[in-house]
Amino acid sequence: MKLSVLQLCNKPPYPPIDGGCIAMNTVTHGLLEAGCHVKVLTIETSKHKLDLNLLPKEYIEKTKIESVFVDTTINIVDAFSALITSDSYNVSRFFSPDFDRKLISVLQETKFDIIHLESLFMTPYIGTLRRVTKAKIVLRSHNLEYIIWENLARGTKNFPKKTYLKILSSQLKKYELGVLKDVDGIATISSEDYKKYISFKAAKPIINIPFGVDLEKYIPGKSTSEENSIFHIGAMDWAPNVEGVDWFLKEVWPLVHKANPKLKFYLAGKAMPEKYRILESDSVYCLGEVKDAKEFMDSKKLMVVPLLSAGGIRVKIIEGMAMKKCIVSTKTGAEGIDYKNNINIHIADEPLQFSNKILELFNQPQQMHDTAEQARVLAQNHYDNNLLSRDLLNFYYSIIP
Repeated sequence: MKLSVLQLCNKPPYPPIDGGCIAMNTVTHGLLEAGCHVKVLTIETSKHKLDLNLLPKEYIEKTKIESVFVDTTINIVDAFSALITSDSYNVSRFFSPDFDRKLISVLQETKFDIIHLESLFMTPYIGTLRRVTKAKIVLRSHNLEYIIWENLARGTKNFPKKTYLKILSSQLKKYELGVLKDVDGIATISSEDYKKYISFKAAKPIINIPFGVDLEKYIPGKSTSEENSIFHIGAMDWAPNVEGVDWFLKEVWPLVHKANPKLKFYLAGKAMPEKYRILESDSVYCLGEVKDAKEFMDSKKLMVVPLLSAGGIRVKIIEGMAMKKCIVSTKTGAEGIDYKNNINIHIADEPLQFSNKILELFNQPQQMHDTAEQARVLAQNHYDNNLLSRDLLNFYYSIIP
């Protein structure tokens, strides 16, 4: 039978402008390709707007995508109140009576087999789902959110900020553990998160289905890569990306530039903070949001992922591998990816180690080439979205009576 799936998203999955959007969009397309009926209902925010004029007509027709605006901006009073009441404000700010009413209307109009929740931020609607529908609820866990904030707290020296981040992570952990009993299944995006969920001993079906790519859309070599170019690309309204880039520019890049002044660093991504633009020089270029991420990656030589605190899986690493890029990443950045160090990626955690690895690769172009080739092989063998979508579909069937 063809399954009917309601995909609830915390931001519009299309256009796929950041890792989260791309991950949601690949699920949508994978399920459609597998023959499912898919309805997309998404939150729209001031940061993530839905413009139907930018969407392909075929996508609109197939998904019947609809959105409801939700003001998710942080309110200091509400955030402080949440500290007192022990509520997880990070999650609760995504609940909206308007979205709730729209959800009820959609559920009354159409019978669904599966409700697919994209990320923890859609779980506040579980109560409504249980009242209105008998469909099975699957949480697509993009990250274990509490781990991100735990790591950010660990890396913060400012005592008041550290204390606040610790409270946030504690609240999130309590909430995330509580959600386990409320869903019918969990599909993690990272093998590390999968192991964590298993350790929680949740009596619910759990499967790890990583982010996948449509390999036919990732065609490396269409343009000539600029020699001596290094790049980072990622959404700069995500705290771990900012933290990682700050570390790279302060601790790693000066070592690289001093040893090889010919190398150039390109920083790309949406919501680029002004502080990076004023750092521009003849060796550092702040591009902001680029029109075509794949084209941008194709035009540069070496990719860096200097993440210090994160969870889930880094979508941009999988995309970089699919684009046949040689990548240097911290261990945290590559977490959840089935990599082999110094074969299909290079791992470095200390500034000197990170800078030395970059310099070594530019001094040994054959090694850089071989790593890039093996990266593409890994993407083909482990992150093909067609295969992963079948795994997700089989998981759906396994929890339906």
